[in-house]
Amino acid sequence: MAASLGAHEVMEVHEMLSCAINGINEFQLLRQHVREPQLRGILETQLQFMSQEYNNMIQMLHGQGMRQAVPYRTPKNIAPVYGLDNPGTQTPNMPNEAIDDRDVSSAMLGYHKSSATGKMRAALECADPNIRRMMQQSAINCAEQAYEIWQYMNHSGYYQIPTMKEITTNTVLNMYQQGSMPMNPQGSMPMNPQGSMPMNPQGSMPMNQGTMFHGDNMPQ
Repeated sequence: MAASLGAHEVMEVHEMLSCAINGINEFQLLRQHVREPQLRGILETQLQFMSQEYNNMIQMLHGQGMRQAVPYRTPKNIAPVYGLDNPGTQTPNMPNEAIDDRDVSSAMLGYHKSSATGKMRAALECADPNIRRMMQQSAINCAEQAYEIWQYMNHSGYYQIPTMKEITTNTVLNMYQQGSMPMNPQGSMPMNPQGSMPMNPQGSMPMNQGTMFHGDNMPQ
């Protein structure tokens, strides 16, 4: 497979795999500093997933079978806590100061944010469709893992969310309103580049108003 890849493509894969190894090594180093059971569970789950994802990519690149890009499943989403609640001051750790759970979770979040950005950028430079899809899914996985650890930080008070006054938020968001669908000179809906009618959000062709299908009249 390697002979069919472009030079720039190979370098993007090289950068992504090097970053993946660094991330796995970093998480293994962080293990010994975790105190809180919930954070330990998140770290162990993410580390196992990162290792398997790396191995899947290696198997694909070495022609050992096309592995399906597996999505990361965040156990659950928790409603964010908005606002500041007496946030403490932040300073770098002293030389002999131990790393705590906030340091660990912050390092995990920083890695996933950086990796999500880098992997999606790399995917945009890949010509091989399988590598491209693998990188795209890997970028999404990093985003999901980042959100998982961010939720932990948010509810632990490590990552608080400043807010604006409600009137300011509403003023900014209400600046934007829906636009009208552009019409072609004949007054009909525009065609897509292949010359067919545009799809509705569900991916099916739009039906004329008043047209209904019932029972045996449903299209096959």
